[in-house]
Amino acid sequence: MTRPATTASTNRLRAVLLAAAALLPLASLAAIAEEARVIPAPARDETTAQEGLRTAVLAGGCFWGVQGVFQHTKGVVSAVSGYAGGDKATAEYERVSTGATGHAESVQVTYDPRQISYGRILHIFFSVAHDPTQLNRQGPDTGTQYRSAIFPADAEQARIAKAYVAQLNQAGVFPAAIVTKTEADRAFFPAEAYHQDFMERNPTYPYIVINDRPKLVDLKRIFPDAYRADPVLVSAARSSN
Repeated sequence: MTRPATTASTNRLRAVLLAAAALLPLASLAAIAEEARVIPAPARDETTAQEGLRTAVLAGGCFWGVQGVFQHTKGVVSAVSGYAGGDKATAEYERVSTGATGHAESVQVTYDPRQISYGRILHIFFSVAHDPTQLNRQGPDTGTQYRSAIFPADAEQARIAKAYVAQLNQAGVFPAAIVTKTEADRAFFPAEAYHQDFMERNPTYPYIVINDRPKLVDLKRIFPDAYRADPVLVSAARSSN
């Protein structure tokens, strides 16, 4: 997601490093990306398995990888990349990339609460989708648009999210304090079409190989019962409408 450096020497070095990384097996790449962790499940979760679909909006760095993780999660019926935290007028990639809009690159996860709970989604989010201890950055990407944030749909989601952050901090499962903020009353705006399904459409893109594909390895390893091989794609949903 970061733009390449402008100097020729830096570009050549970057190209060599990315090409080398592309040849590594996924298991080795998992050690390069943000470290996934086995963490306790949330002690507080949704009170009942409600009828109908629900949504969770999460920000954890570049939305390509977060979207890819939840597209491969059972019980999720849709995962859409977009922006949350700012105004509708500034919800476009070039403006969000300045870091001055208040938006964070986010993913709207639509899920069936009879198959997966909000707490389970947060469990995966904190464990494998991103590193919640990195402030205003994630991996190679820096700026408030890459912050770790949760945008709750209602008061119950806000309570669950805040309680889980407190639980994980108290348990000390991460080497530093979690910086994830809960930001209520923020609308979600879908990103441009070229950002949707990016991991699935570009599996050999160097950024994806280094930073995002290892997350799928971790999802399958840590949450084998939640992993599914065939992702739910935004393009497939659009073509069926």
